[in-house]
Amino acid sequence: MPISDQQAAGHEFLRQMYDDAYFPDRVVDRGKAILLRLCERIEAERPSDLQSLYALTQAATEEFNLLDREFVAAGSGIETVAREWICDEFCFVASAYGFADADAEELTAGRDW
Repeated sequence: MPISDQQAAGHEFLRQMYDDAYFPDRVVDRGKAILLRLCERIEAERPSDLQSLYALTQAATEEFNLLDREFVAAGSGIETVAREWICDEFCFVASAYGFADADAEELTAGRDW
């Protein structure tokens, strides 16, 4: 399902990670796909409040938890700077869909990276 929100559709997700050779593009591609699926789910389910949004971002966070293993296997990992970049993307998504007041920590509360 293509993303209909123009702001989200035109966004270059995880650009900083693509620009850094430490992060393999093939694994970053999977992270980008997680974020795009999050956008699709938000558009499909239309969360009406922050708790509903957090439920969707929690599922995406759990996918990133699993993806971290792939980064580690590729000689990389979701460390401090990547953690901030990924969290920034979650904040971007929340804002793009009208949840500018979403708490950055709550968006990725279940992260283990």
